[in-house]
Amino acid sequence: MTVFAAGDIADCRWSRPASSGAAATAALIAERLPAAPGAIVLTLGDTTYPDGLPAEYRDCYAPTWGAFLGRTRPTPGNHEYYSGKPDAYFDYFGAAAGPRGLGYYSFDAGAWHVVSLNSHLPPADHARQLAWLQEDLARHPTRCTLAYWHVPLYSSGGHPPATNLRMQDAWRVLLAAGAELVLSGHDHDYERFAPLDADGRADPRGIRQFVIGTGGAFLTPFRIKARGGEVRQGTDHGVLQLVLRDDGYDWEFLGVPRSWSESPAPDVNDRGSAACH
Repeated sequence: MTVFAAGDIADCRWSRPASSGAAATAALIAERLPAAPGAIVLTLGDTTYPDGLPAEYRDCYAPTWGAFLGRTRPTPGNHEYYSGKPDAYFDYFGAAAGPRGLGYYSFDAGAWHVVSLNSHLPPADHARQLAWLQEDLARHPTRCTLAYWHVPLYSSGGHPPATNLRMQDAWRVLLAAGAELVLSGHDHDYERFAPLDADGRADPRGIRQFVIGTGGAFLTPFRIKARGGEVRQGTDHGVLQLVLRDDGYDWEFLGVPRSWSESPAPDVNDRGSAACH
């Protein structure tokens, strides 16, 4: 099962859709779909900018990543809430976004169980999400589990680290269930972490996190060097390609080629493999 993932995607405030960063990353996915016709696409929040309005989906997202709507499984970000409620998000993605208003759901992808969580819920709703997560993982005791949400628990990016702790309790639940991977966006860069526990300590049976906020919106610089970070870059848009095997996964960051070169952007080509616990 092939997965393409990125967050922070469609921003057409300064360009037409065809020349936007979202168009460039969509082209990366489209180029590879013939070899992976059953691939799924995960959007990691902040699908459109700046306010997640219907016109942004219609005029910027639909002409780019909208080509993958039938295979997309989204998760909401903070910009989906900038207009007050994420109504346009649920209207656009429909049943693929899970129960309306919740922003969390799960599905199976080959031998893997995949969980989409909402990192922007008020405390009471977040507590209900945690209870649901525990029940969902108990009902799906697979060897390999992937979860994704918008705000990363760990990041070297520009958002204050304290704001990322809202999903620490979800990490603990996933870790107890033996999950392998967490994907997030929010910081507009790419960063891969070593397997970690919920307190940032190295753990060979911990969860590996990828931050892939490089889906097309403006890129931002790193401000700190987070513990456990293994690879990071903030100069090139791109998407993460995962191949989910029955007993593990392969990853590769696909960088958008720079206009002056036919080869992939330098220092972006991160790839590797790992086994499930």
